[in-house]
Amino acid sequence: MEHRFSLVRRITGFYIEGFRNLPDWGGKVWIIIIIKVFILFFILKLFFFPDFLKSKYNSDKQRSEYVFDQLINSTATHD
Repeated sequence: MEHRFSLVRRITGFYIEGFRNLPDWGGKVWIIIIIKVFILFFILKLFFFPDFLKSKYNSDKQRSEYVFDQLINSTATHD
């Protein structure tokens, strides 16, 4: 168990030390990457991928039945 913690500690230390020694432009690049990831996963999901099942069905049982029917029907039509 201690070996696992020392491995995790060495790996995290490796990345922390790497980020500390980044040049100025490297830090700016990481900020741009983080902003892009935020936009892709949070902003686009809110506006372009609404929760279809929650808006159409009231209970988890109805949602699961719909998904099950879609899975069965889509595999039956593709055979």
